Amino acid sequence: MSDTNLLGIDYAKGATFVGNTATHTGRWCAIYFTTNCIVDELTSLNWDGETVSGQSFSANSTLYGVFTSIKLQNGHCVAYKL
Repeated sequence: MSDTNLLGIDYAKGATFVGNTATHTGRWCAIYFTTNCIVDELTSLNWDGETVSGQSFSANSTLYGVFTSIKLQNGHCVAYKL
């Protein structure tokens, strides 16, 4: 494991900062919430079950998966690229 790889996230690949309510698209392996957030929409390629749309996430919490789209109702997050 390289110094830039922790928990399967290669930080050298970069990230997308989301600080508005626009829809952001990309391909990410983790979403780290820097503030308390409500997710408006989240598209994942490898999740089953109920949607997380409308769910609240506390600051400093992280979701792992393969994500291709995120839209926040409020707050900020960092989406780490695959």
